[in-house]
Amino acid sequence: MLQWLIVGAGGFIGAIARFQLSTWVHRYAAGPYGTLAVNVVGCFAIGALMAAVERHPTFSSDLRDFVRVGLLGSFTTFSALGFEAFEFLREGRFGLAAATLAANLILGLGAVAAGWALGRQF
Repeated sequence: MLQWLIVGAGGFIGAIARFQLSTWVHRYAAGPYGTLAVNVVGCFAIGALMAAVERHPTFSSDLRDFVRVGLLGSFTTFSALGFEAFEFLREGRFGLAAATLAANLILGLGAVAAGWALGRQF
């Protein structure tokens, strides 16, 4: 139960941070730049976090869950996808990295289209 609260607290902060950054970017630039900014910042943050965790394994699992799952998970799930693909690249599994990225983008877009079609029925 405590772990849920830890992740939830991170999620609360991450959602607000996403809203703030996206709103700020949209105020100054029209187009998809708010989402792009959130995704790039989230990917940078997860890269820095996971490198620090690898270098200093003394980070508690609660802190990792707070930041990785809660904060960054609500800020942008794209960071998790980016890190997963990065890990495959580090392991030399280039085909799996490309397939992961392609599947997420293609299936995600297809799911949006299917959801849109279903939503129009109501």
